[in-house]
Amino acid sequence: MNLVHRKLCSSALWAKAVAAEMPGSVAGFDLGDSVLEIGPGFGATTRALVRLVPRLTAIEIDEASADLLEREFDGRVRIVRGDGAAMPFEDGEFSAVVCFTMLHHVPTTALQDAIFAEAFRVLRPGGVLRAIDSLANVPFRLFHLGDTMNALDPVSLWPRLTAAGFTDIDVDHVPKRSVKFSARKPA
Repeated sequence: MNLVHRKLCSSALWAKAVAAEMPGSVAGFDLGDSVLEIGPGFGATTRALVRLVPRLTAIEIDEASADLLEREFDGRVRIVRGDGAAMPFEDGEFSAVVCFTMLHHVPTTALQDAIFAEAFRVLRPGGVLRAIDSLANVPFRLFHLGDTMNALDPVSLWPRLTAAGFTDIDVDHVPKRSVKFSARKPA
């Protein structure tokens, strides 16, 4: 992430916006008793999620961010240092997997697909994947100068999630703004 991006994502303003949106982002989804968050970054989404779920685990690849998360959540959230494309969890360990505004930071489509496959693997039968991300537009591209930015293609999500094994796929997108999607591991 570039400096401007880091400043925004670690700001109180961003955290406040995320906290206001989070209940609606997961409304209507039974996340169950053990939720995994992939790529929490500075923890704005984690702060909002921890109030909504019984048990939360977060996997973060960036060492500095993982350090910050460990200090802030101090046992309230299990923080695991690792890669969402090769997770150190047991098969079927989680009732839900979530990721918010992080998939565009994954440098290749193949690695995004590996994250989908790993999410499928660590979900229990019947478990849900819920994700939200931004889509490419001119301001978003400018904001990511010097960053990794591999925006999702909403049209490709259904076949990509199907290839990972998911069913009950729902993709909702606002062109050039955002995509929200969910999928389920068959029971």
